[in-house]
Amino acid sequence: MNGVKTIALLVVLSALLVGLGSMIGGPRGATMALVIVGVMNLVSYWFSDKIVLRMYKAKEVTESESPDLYHIVADLAQRASIPMPRLYIIPSETPNAFATGRNPNHAAVACTTGILRILDRRELTGVLGHELSHVFNRDILIGTIAATIAGAISWIGTMFRWGAIFGGSSENRGGNVIFTLLVSVVVSVAAMIVQLAVSRTREFAADEAGAKLTGDPSALASALQKLEAGSDAVPMQDPSPATAHMFIVNPLRGGGISKLFSTHPPTADRVERLMRLTGGGL
Repeated sequence: MNGVKTIALLVVLSALLVGLGSMIGGPRGATMALVIVGVMNLVSYWFSDKIVLRMYKAKEVTESESPDLYHIVADLAQRASIPMPRLYIIPSETPNAFATGRNPNHAAVACTTGILRILDRRELTGVLGHELSHVFNRDILIGTIAATIAGAISWIGTMFRWGAIFGGSSENRGGNVIFTLLVSVVVSVAAMIVQLAVSRTREFAADEAGAKLTGDPSALASALQKLEAGSDAVPMQDPSPATAHMFIVNPLRGGGISKLFSTHPPTADRVERLMRLTGGGL
């Protein structure tokens, strides 16, 4: 069900991109939009892991440097039948973790010093099972595609609005500037909402797959509660909104309307689903 929903959301994103491109320049505009997003996806596919690891000053660690972390990941990778990913530690007291890499053969898992400090081995195993689920389900690639398409729509929408303001879109609707501005804003917001829906869907899927991989959904549920409280107590310094969807809990803090535009489902909902799995007996 989560997979079907993800595909449907990506189709909607692509349709929004092509539709906006068509409004700007007809078939040529749609083709150009597809070329732009294709190039952006290619660049993201090959280099996003290096960029994000460097952004958070992650340091690669070996088995001798972090034996407990290494052995947990090695065991889970063997169970999931994927290659052993590279391991990184981020020098941050905010408890969090993420996986990155273009495919299971080029994957990396990064944990903050904070998460290694506050979680016990069972809870850490639950978190790492979640992250490896992102790897073998290729969620990293899916998230990158969704973010790239949404970013392209936002960029094109911005150009569209400037063109309308300065008369560049006079052919659209008889030069109706207000209509042009309204459409570009609505499409950009819709793209963002769909991208966030993709991210939340994949988080739910990774929770479920990770719980099945470890056989211990309550451990992940307990870890999520600790991570949420820990992130509130020690917020991450200057997290990038563009990478927020990668972390196991949202590093961006805030309440009110910001929660409506979160890359992650509410932690309480995730915990409730995991505890249902416990009741059902994995």
